[in-house]
Amino acid sequence: MGVTRRTVLQAATAAGATGVVGLAGVVGASRTALADGARAASAPGDVVGKVTVGYQGWFACAGDGAPINGWWHWAQNWSQTPSTSNRAIVAWPDVRDYPTTYRTGFGNLGNGQPASLFSSYDQSTVDVHFRWMKEYGIDTAALQRFNPTGGEGPTRDAMAGKVRSAAESQGVKFYVMYDVSDWTSMQTDIKADWVNKMRAHTGSPAYARQNGKPAVCLWGFGFNDNQRPFAPDACLDVLNWFKQQGCYVIGGVPTWWRTGDRDSRPGFSGVYHAFDMLSPWMVGRIGNAGDADNFYNVATVPDLAECTAHGIDYQPCVLPGGVTERQRAHGDFMWRQFYNMGRAGVPSAYISMFDEYNEGNQIAKTAESQLWVPTGSGLAALDEDGTACSSDYYLRLTGDGARMLKGQIPLTPVRPTPPVVGGDTAAPTPPGNLHATAVTDTTVTLAWTASTDDIGVTGYRIRRITGAGATPIGTAPGSSTTFTVTGLTASTSYAFDVQALDAAGSISQPSGQVTPTTAASGSPSVDLALNRPTAESSHTQVYGSGYAVDGQANTYWESANNAFPQWLQVDLGNSVGVRRIVLTLPPATAWATRTQTVAVQGSADGTTFSHLLGASAHTFDPSTGNTTTLALPAATTARHLRLVFTSNTGWPAGQVAEFRVYGA
Repeated sequence: MGVTRRTVLQAATAAGATGVVGLAGVVGASRTALADGARAASAPGDVVGKVTVGYQGWFACAGDGAPINGWWHWAQNWSQTPSTSNRAIVAWPDVRDYPTTYRTGFGNLGNGQPASLFSSYDQSTVDVHFRWMKEYGIDTAALQRFNPTGGEGPTRDAMAGKVRSAAESQGVKFYVMYDVSDWTSMQTDIKADWVNKMRAHTGSPAYARQNGKPAVCLWGFGFNDNQRPFAPDACLDVLNWFKQQGCYVIGGVPTWWRTGDRDSRPGFSGVYHAFDMLSPWMVGRIGNAGDADNFYNVATVPDLAECTAHGIDYQPCVLPGGVTERQRAHGDFMWRQFYNMGRAGVPSAYISMFDEYNEGNQIAKTAESQLWVPTGSGLAALDEDGTACSSDYYLRLTGDGARMLKGQIPLTPVRPTPPVVGGDTAAPTPPGNLHATAVTDTTVTLAWTASTDDIGVTGYRIRRITGAGATPIGTAPGSSTTFTVTGLTASTSYAFDVQALDAAGSISQPSGQVTPTTAASGSPSVDLALNRPTAESSHTQVYGSGYAVDGQANTYWESANNAFPQWLQVDLGNSVGVRRIVLTLPPATAWATRTQTVAVQGSADGTTFSHLLGASAHTFDPSTGNTTTLALPAATTARHLRLVFTSNTGWPAGQVAEFRVYGA
């Protein structure tokens, strides 16, 4: 969360760190008893016993289509391109895994590559972030939601849908975390926002639940500053309202909530003790391993005891440390916090934060050396203290911490993950056997044999070959050996090759070239519905009909709930022969097997429809691709095709991720 949103009280923190250190001896005497006797108030769920990361999702770029229409949070002046003189970040992301990036006004990276940034508004970006969470053992993401009633609101609303889609596709949980900073009308607005917008996301199989209830966090009650001036009664009203809605309510509270002083307003004890879980804030409070040990004594252990005595779950913060402040000590600072939590018997942790490049306390992949930082920017990399670190180091460290808190590896004061595994000394081998596995009039799907590397392949760069040379057009993660090139022209020959990348920045020699030719427009293998105009009887939240024809497996249309029958329609542009319809749902196993009853109607004018297929049951099973095919009668001709849904065993609404139509 941005430093402008969460101003910390450094003076108060310093007083807290020194003024109560005399308690260390008393608290230290009860460490073993607490570690052995303290237990979470709740059994393990999606939050208790898990590692949660704070997820901003608040970066946008000019040209990405976001309603905010600017360089949101990358630059001080969002209307101008980020540059050395116009930046709002203190750390540079490693963007090698992102399919889409945007060129900035910074100088090239130290390795000569262009300085580009990702947009959180791109679904592919959020998918990459949640894939990292899954790969590195992160259980849950807390989506930060600031006051959505202003100009940022439409973009934030859309981001909630993108996070939901990514969480569902990757098998990671998420929940909404309201930050009440600078939200003067919070007491009424937050309730309306939950009812009208955010509550619908609790219907997702990926929405985090604890004790059978959807989780929601309220961050900022009780802080002793001008950004959060709310009285205890107003805060308690909101907290109890969410409980009445059936929610499990987490409190993002001041560091000194228990003592009610320093960064905490007096008179908030009743508010704090009404939460189901407490998660005290820590950014700006500690900066080295010694601070972490002091906080173990004066905050962590007595906080846990207080929560246990009152039947409240406890979720303290773990910080990687600020890059600019040189706090990280190649992981020693973060690991000391994990170790202290482990020896105290803390079951749950909140990582501050996943993608906070503005404050520099992010764990997401970050420039590992000056080779990956824009020249002349003055930005530090992960090796700022002289120790080489891979860009994913703090993701790896978080995964290790999660395993230690869960008892999957022994409690140890020594971090088990070295900053760089081995020493990456060689470039990867070239990808092999590049070939096209599918071709339409506008797309080509490429596949290849995986490269090898002395440490590991981190990604693949796909290039288009022309007379002017090779131009990168996208990247695939190191775990993938396929990529679909889009936006091509029908009946046209193209040439492509692929290079492999590793964590040290080495690039392989290119694969052999492949030269596929796209299909003719109207070919039976072409999806006639792709990106065509759509209509619908209704949709819920942001899940409009356009998602059913966007070619993306993890976006989907969902009708209004509990209102069958519902319909979804596509306009093919003109009357054409159609033979089959293929329907899919998102492929993730989070989408449990379900059966939808669907009928098909056709029309030449979009007004008068005739029946093409009667209502029949179609099963969507994630183990077989969540796909079903509807074969149409021979010689069927239509311009408008309408699907009519009358039941769904998995959710009380019509649901379609891809509505594909193929010719005769």
